[in-house]
Formats: sequence, structure tokens, C-alpha cells
Amino acid sequence: MATEGLEPEAIRVALAAFAKRSVSEIIASGRASPRFERYVNSRRGLPEEAVQLPGPIVYEFSLWEPIITFALEELRKRSPVKSGRFRNSFIVIVNRAIVTNFDGIGPEHEVIITNFQPYIRKAEGGVLSTKRFAIFDGTKRALARAFGNEGRNSSAFSFETRWLEMGSGLHPAMPYILKGSGAGVAAKTNNRSSAFRAGRTTLAPRRDRQAGMPITYPAVVINQV
Repeated sequence: MATEGLEPEAIRVALAAFAKRSVSEIIASGRASPRFERYVNSRRGLPEEAVQLPGPIVYEFSLWEPIITFALEELRKRSPVKSGRFRNSFIVIVNRAIVTNFDGIGPEHEVIITNFQPYIRKAEGGVLSTKRFAIFDGTKRALARAFGNEGRNSSAFSFETRWLEMGSGLHPAMPYILKGSGAGVAAKTNNRSSAFRAGRTTLAPRRDRQAGMPITYPAVVINQV
């Protein structure tokens, strides 16, 4: 913005107008989301007209759309391919609701990406012709590499893999209720295993692997930090 020959008050007014015009232009061009936070003199939410020289006026845009799109593409690429059903069953959850318009997600929201198929745990466990922990955990690592938080503390996003309970009302297929107990998991045969020390050959049954209980769902969880 050219300020030569302007008085301080005129510069202040021109700066506010320049900022508003610039942010409108970049949103209209499609290069930025209409969802953003505005900081005027480091104070969140003030109008541009409240700026005090020398400013600044800073706009913090939401970058959810490219990150979520990348995550979904990576998850599908890593999924079983026999029928394609699993590949087409990923959902994005924000505030306990499935969303498809990623531009409406705010910087304060947590994004959860999972899959509503009842055999999701088998897929992540490497039973369905996939490598163990390659789908969700592998996607988490790919996100970290692509968007910069692997080994850094200054990233704008954090990426995690969690196993979550999904209550009713979110999706018709969720939560899946187990019809029978799963096979027992063999305990390690050394004294570091509490089951082995107690004389058991298998681990204690998990709550989400017993008949009548809802399963937990592996998910990629993303937050802005």
C-alpha cells in the first residue's frame, strides 16, 4: 500500500480499506477459504477500522479442505480393494456430525476421519490383505510428513491415531454390536506380561471384543494447534 504524502489518520483509514479489499479479492479468487480469524494489532476479532498504526492486520485462514482431501485420498489408497466397499465408506466427523463441506470447519474444531464398515478393525489389523496398522496409522504418518509436524513443534496441525467409541445417531451402521466374542489373544511368555505371571496363556478379554458390546473404531484425528 502506497502511503507517501498521507497523514497518519489517512494512512490508518487506507490500511483498513486495503486489508478488507485484499482479503475479499483472495477469497473471491478461490485461493483462500471464506472461513478465517482476524487479528487487528494482535487482538482477535476487532474490525479493520480499529487498527492503530503501524498495525498489523492479520488474517488466519482455515486450511481444512486440502488436508482432509489428502487424508481421504491416502486412506482410500491404503484400503482393501476386493469390492471397493471399504474404500467408499470413510466419513469425516466434526462436533458429533458427519460433514462434507470442509470450508465450514473452524480452526477451533477437531476433525475425526473413520470408516463405518463393521470390519474396520480387521482392515487396520492387517487381516484383509493389508499391512497391520497401514491404513489409519499409515495415513497419520503421511499427513505428518506432508504438512510438517513430524519432529517439529511449530506445526499448525497435530495428527493422531485413536480408537474411538461411536455412539448411536451418527451413522445407521454405527456402532456395530459384536455378535460373538473374539478369539483370545495369546499372552507373551515372559515375566513382563501380567497375564503370564498370573498363569494365563491369553490376555484378559477387552470390553470392545465381547459379545453384545459396541466395537471401537480406529480413526485419524486432526487438530489445529
